[in-house]
Amino acid sequence: MTPSHARPALIVFDLDGTLLDTHTDLVESLNHTIAALGLEPVSYDDLTHLVGHGARVMIERACRLRGHPLESDALPPPVERFVAHYAANMPGRTEPYPGLVAAMDRLQSAGYRLAVCTNKMESLALALLDKLDLTGYFAAVTGGDSFAVRKPDARHLTGTIDRAGGDIARTVMIGDSINDIAVARNAGVPSIAVPFGYSDVPVSNLDPDMIITHYDELTPELVERLLREFAAKVAV
Repeated sequence: MTPSHARPALIVFDLDGTLLDTHTDLVESLNHTIAALGLEPVSYDDLTHLVGHGARVMIERACRLRGHPLESDALPPPVERFVAHYAANMPGRTEPYPGLVAAMDRLQSAGYRLAVCTNKMESLALALLDKLDLTGYFAAVTGGDSFAVRKPDARHLTGTIDRAGGDIARTVMIGDSINDIAVARNAGVPSIAVPFGYSDVPVSNLDPDMIITHYDELTPELVERLLREFAAKVAV
């Protein structure tokens, strides 16, 4: 449990590949989008590390894979098609990762606040969380269009902390990819990596402060230990 003298910690989660397994629905919406361009579908394996980086990046990559690169001025209609299909079909087969809801219940029972910091459009993130009855867990949800910057820019995370009423000295960032670990490092916040998301390299290569392999490990005690160890490291 949180020590009685300590301020409640804020736990900030990435969304795609961290909180939620969204890859099936994202790839389905992507293939719906590129079909309108006469292109053959792509697979999750083609795009593993790009899932979670936003529709525009996935569309650009899929089109290049199919030998049909798009100029920047040609992207808005496909992006709109993707967003419309994805929004109309959510939550689809998206679901929380095992143990997530129980972990969030534990953290909230200990007095901690929770937030989401994702490069997904804020409106899509909020709608998806709402469809899954998860919105009420979070003091703030920010997306790639919430601010003038996005992960890995530190200001995306610090802006999320501000919206959630958190304290940067007692914040932990949890994510699955380089953008999540980098934004934590850039903001001076400890990071926890999960290996079941959408990174194209082992998360250990990203040098997070801690790795958990299941949300059963995410306890108040672990959070407090990480915050103590990070503070001691920074003080050296």
